[in-house]
Amino acid sequence: MAEIIETNRLQLHLIETLELVTLFEEPENLAIYSGKAFKNPHRVLMDNSGPLKWRVPQVKINPELNIWFVRWIVLKETNEIIGSISFHAAPDDNGMIEIGYEIAEEFRNRGYGSEALKGMWEWVIDQPGVRTLRYTVSAENLASVAVINKFGFEHVGQQIDEEDGPEEIYEMSAEIFKTI
Repeated sequence: MAEIIETNRLQLHLIETLELVTLFEEPENLAIYSGKAFKNPHRVLMDNSGPLKWRVPQVKINPELNIWFVRWIVLKETNEIIGSISFHAAPDDNGMIEIGYEIAEEFRNRGYGSEALKGMWEWVIDQPGVRTLRYTVSAENLASVAVINKFGFEHVGQQIDEEDGPEEIYEMSAEIFKTI
């Protein structure tokens, strides 16, 4: 069982490999919540598979990659899943690791996204081979741009994402992140 990442208000629970596959292939199969202390009343990743369409094929090829992937964002106060967060892959050859997240609409603008990001980054900067944290976002997603600016990440360029279109690229070294 993977370590739970704790923040002030949240717990970030890794979705185990078999549960990840089941969630993607059978989103109505509630067995994946059996024995868990949390519930999914907001149907996070059930009605919209989000990152699962990319992460599930990756873990089917190499289940060891799952440690980098999808975690439930659980609100401690209610034990409800309010979102998900995931790195896009293991660190690349240059030590870069990219992250994405989504918070259920009714829980947005309360700082949960920032808190989840900080928790994941604090965990990952201590993992072997991680040297650069990356965050990409549409320039039109003002809330997410504000989040990344709050952390002090540097804007390093732009890219075209085949799914999301133009994105701004922000990065920070793991060493600098350790000092903030």
